Amino acid sequence: MVTVPPDRLVQAVDLRRFGARVLEAEGVPAVDAELLSDTLVTAELWGHASHGMLRLPWYVTRLRSGAMERVTAPEVVHDGGAVVVLDGRHGIGQVLTARAVELGVERARTHGISGVAVRSSGHFGTAAWFTRRAAEAGCVALLSTNASPAMAPWGGRVKSIGTNPWSLAAPAGRHGVVVMDLANTAVARGKVYLAAERGEPIPATWAADADGVPTTDPAAAIDGLIMPMAGPKGYVISFMMDVLAGVLTGSAFGDAVAGPYDSDRRSGAGHLLITLDVGAFGDPSEFATRMEQLVDQTQGAPLASWADEILVPGQLEDRTRERLEAGGIPLADTTWASLAVLAQESGTALPPHHSPTVTAARAGSTPTTSDTTPEVHP
Repeated sequence: MVTVPPDRLVQAVDLRRFGARVLEAEGVPAVDAELLSDTLVTAELWGHASHGMLRLPWYVTRLRSGAMERVTAPEVVHDGGAVVVLDGRHGIGQVLTARAVELGVERARTHGISGVAVRSSGHFGTAAWFTRRAAEAGCVALLSTNASPAMAPWGGRVKSIGTNPWSLAAPAGRHGVVVMDLANTAVARGKVYLAAERGEPIPATWAADADGVPTTDPAAAIDGLIMPMAGPKGYVISFMMDVLAGVLTGSAFGDAVAGPYDSDRRSGAGHLLITLDVGAFGDPSEFATRMEQLVDQTQGAPLASWADEILVPGQLEDRTRERLEAGGIPLADTTWASLAVLAQESGTALPPHHSPTVTAARAGSTPTTSDTTPEVHP
């Protein structure tokens, strides 16, 4: 019987090490295990717990069922120089997409622009983890993917369209990187799963039950429909992202894509990464200056009465990361319980943890374990 403490904060380095060791115990090569674990912990650090450690048991279950391969070995099925198509052969989506970023940056530096398509992949979690890497390498990057059905087409009542998220990132001089990462639904489906795990209600604007009636019950929402963002606009964007990530790449699309929580179905997800080398368009230092001007002008705009400041895309995540790296990552009771099971099964020690109450007393503030950062992922 696993005894679960009511609250805990875990340091990122310890959580990252734990995740990697659990995955290695399942037969995932060390470098791939470390990469996958880092993507989950980074999501936690950004405040996106719905894409963090609660997903580790999902991945372990898929590895054990054979729905996801332990050893990721992509095959190049087309190489046209600036355009490359990879068959992921049902490997780990994060590992495959990291490889796509390496190829995308390399080919963009040669050709100015590149397109890397990935078929027969798994879901890769947080898209910004990958586009940020390309931006840090001096490129502008757009990454699209598809996902299992979450919303009904506009005018329909049966879900057949995924959240199909996309991310766009660019280097921004002294401001680092600006990055957008969003799904095309009113909320990320992962946030609904997080609410269900925590036993919390959801806003009535997020989802509908199986009969199409708006619901605050996350379990009913999981069985029902996630609503598109901005009405029909969210639907049509999601549809077109499936054109890029599913149809064009030669991967699964529409209701043929399986979710990361489907324990024994091959995912079939597809991804498309478009990478532009800033240096191919002009002097990179001039681009950096212009980006700095854009950010400064935006943040210097007059404030609305309800606002304290203006943020640019990615800035909230950067701040959250700085805070959580210092104070520790809060984990929900149910997430910790599932990690405790994995620890027992894999023979891996749970990461050290400490009480949020103690941390708050030391810092003179009250921490929160709620996932308050806007969730925009699949």
